[in-house]
Amino acid sequence: MRRHVLVSYDITDAKRWRRAYKIIRGYGKHVQYSVFLCQLTDMEEVQLREALYDVIHKELDQVLFVRIGHVESNALQRNITIIGREFVPLDLKRLIF
Repeated sequence: MRRHVLVSYDITDAKRWRRAYKIIRGYGKHVQYSVFLCQLTDMEEVQLREALYDVIHKELDQVLFVRIGHVESNALQRNITIIGREFVPLDLKRLIF
């Protein structure tokens, strides 16, 4: 079962930042600076975490995984509140691999 996962990162080195960006881009949609919206199975989430673990500096960098809810539950509309510019839902079907 797939779930929506927000992945946000704070990488202090430009080379590591580019590597992390390219890895995460392969798993989801870039929605804001340093924030991706992914639809991941449990196995894909583990694979993404492992790939990033090998890239980041554990004492200087940070990657956050925020599980929003299962894709089938329509969790985006219930769990995301926006202030400012309107949230335009993505064509999430494109995120399913």
